[in-house]
Amino acid sequence: MKSFLTGATGFLGSHVARVLSEQGADLRLLVRPTSNLKNLEGLKAETATGDLRDAASLEKAMSGCEVVFHVAADYRLWVRDPAEMYRSNVEGTRAILEAARNNKVRSVVYTSSVATMGFTGNGRPADEDSPVSLADMIGHYKRSKFMAEQIALEAGRNGMRVVTVNPTTPIGEQDIKPTPTGRIVVDFLKGKFPAYVETGLNLVDVRECALGHVAALEKGKTGERYILGGENLTLKQILDKLGAISGLPSPKIKLPYFVAYAAGLVDQTVSGRWLGREPRATVETVRMGKKKMWASSDKAARELGWKTVPADNALRRAVEWFRANAYA
Repeated sequence: MKSFLTGATGFLGSHVARVLSEQGADLRLLVRPTSNLKNLEGLKAETATGDLRDAASLEKAMSGCEVVFHVAADYRLWVRDPAEMYRSNVEGTRAILEAARNNKVRSVVYTSSVATMGFTGNGRPADEDSPVSLADMIGHYKRSKFMAEQIALEAGRNGMRVVTVNPTTPIGEQDIKPTPTGRIVVDFLKGKFPAYVETGLNLVDVRECALGHVAALEKGKTGERYILGGENLTLKQILDKLGAISGLPSPKIKLPYFVAYAAGLVDQTVSGRWLGREPRATVETVRMGKKKMWASSDKAARELGWKTVPADNALRRAVEWFRANAYA
C-alpha cells in the first residue's frame, strides 16, 4: 500500500508514519525545504518536497499513491498573521483533497481536531453529534480547523472516500515544537506553573491516536468523523499526575477567571504584539478554558474498535522525552 502522509515531521504525524511503517506500508512523506527531520530518523520512507500552500507540488508529490493521511496543520494558539494559518489549514486541506481526486487516490484520512466539537460549560463530554457552528469557534486555530473539516466532510459525502478523525489532546514523546499541550508539560518541569485555572482536557496517548488513524482507514465510514480520545481530566488532575511522575510539586493556588483573563491580556500584548513571539497565554486560550474540553469516543469504539486508555503512561513518556532532550 503506497501511503502519502503530510505532517510526518511533526508530533502526531511522526507516530502515524511509524505505525504505518511497522505495518508494512510503502511511505512517501511530504516535507518542506525548511522542515526539521529529527522525527524521521530511522524511518524507512521516501520523502517528497512540497508545501500545503503550493497545490502543484502536492499533486506531483502524491502521484502514484493509493491512500492519503493528511495530518499536517498549523497548530498554534496565537499567530501574528492569521491569514497564514487559514492558507495552511483551510486552503491546504482543499488542495490536498483536489490532488487526491486528480490522482485517483482510493481513500483519504483527514486529521481534524476535537476543537471543532460543541463543548458546553456544564462539563458534559461532547461527541460527534453535539450542536456546533462556526460561531462557536474561539480563535483562528479552531475556526480554521472547523472550516477545513467542513471541506473534508463535504468531499466524503460527494463521491470521495474521506474519513475524518478528531484527536483530543495527544500527549507523549517526539513533541519537538512543542505543541501547546507539550508546553504545559515543559512549563511544569521548569517550575513555571505556580497556579492553575479551573478547566479540563481529554488526554489521548499519541501512539494510540496513531493506531486510530489506521483503524479509520480500514473501518471508518466516508463522510463521517470520529473522536479519538482518552481520559477526561481537569488541569489540576493533569498537574498532579505530572507531579507524581516528576517528583516536582504541583501548584495549589487556583486562579480566579478574571485574574487569568488579565494575565492573558498582558502576555498577549507584551509578548505577542510588542516582542513578536508566541505568548504563553492569550485571551482566547483563557476564554476556551471556561469550557472543559471533555469528549466521548463511544462512536469510535463502536465503529473502529477504539479503546480508551488512561493518560499516565503517555504523560510519563512525555516527561522522560522532554528531559532527555533538554527541554527541561
